Amino acid sequence: MAHTMTADLHTHTAFSDGTDSPAELLAAARAAGLTTVAITDHDTANGWDEAAAHADAGMRVLPGAEFSTKHPAADGELTTVHLLGYLFDRDDPGIAGEWKRVRDDRAGRGARIVENLIAAGYPITVERVREIAGPSSIGRPHIARALMEVGVIGSVSEAFDELLHDGSPYYTPLRSTTLAEGVAMITAAGGVPVIAHARARAAAAVLTAEVIETLVPLGLAGLEVRHPDHDDAARAELADIAVNLGLLQTGSSDYHGTHKTLRIGQERTADTVVEQLIDRGGVAPFEG
Repeated sequence: MAHTMTADLHTHTAFSDGTDSPAELLAAARAAGLTTVAITDHDTANGWDEAAAHADAGMRVLPGAEFSTKHPAADGELTTVHLLGYLFDRDDPGIAGEWKRVRDDRAGRGARIVENLIAAGYPITVERVREIAGPSSIGRPHIARALMEVGVIGSVSEAFDELLHDGSPYYTPLRSTTLAEGVAMITAAGGVPVIAHARARAAAAVLTAEVIETLVPLGLAGLEVRHPDHDDAARAELADIAVNLGLLQTGSSDYHGTHKTLRIGQERTADTVVEQLIDRGGVAPFEG
């Protein structure tokens, strides 16, 4: 018998690089037939309070966040790996301190990328990118929108492919915590860590089954198996790793509003897995 799947556990609001307010995101989740959604903005819990205020009897919200970490590739090059953390204490000193460091670093990094593009002759301004970013730190999707406004590129994905990718001459790297430190930090704050889109982009090469296994004793709880960037082979491989290591398997849209052509709820997590996540979490989900 098929598992009931009414949860999307990876979404972004305007508090990081999405376009929806938490209230708008929850309305979209209801319209998609979801009963559970996780708010997982990048390195912030600022959207949690609004999400909690708009949770009701028909919608449960798991407070969470997406953390940027690094893990070395075989050649020693540090590769970005994203970690989803659910149901943790946002006031935990470890997480609060890490987020302040990341915010400060990211704010400066975004402005530096804009300045690099301006120096190369691209007709954008730091002031306009700050307006686009609104309450969040300047991120690459905000820079992409500024480039779209002036007609330099036609889409956010085109901006990343041509100008904003990690190897671009305009790119400025972020200083990130290690993957192992990230897993341990989320766990220490009472949270439930799950590796996001483990077979997307450069992370696929470094996240071998052996590397993932070393994270289990640190508290790693799951793998995001179903994700728009994962083909059938990647999903099958990750499912096998999860079964072998006793990890939970999640599915998520990675919804960003109009920044990406992803539909909320297009990938989902089994309701039984959601209950296991809640059982392990240090704080309760938001419910009406």
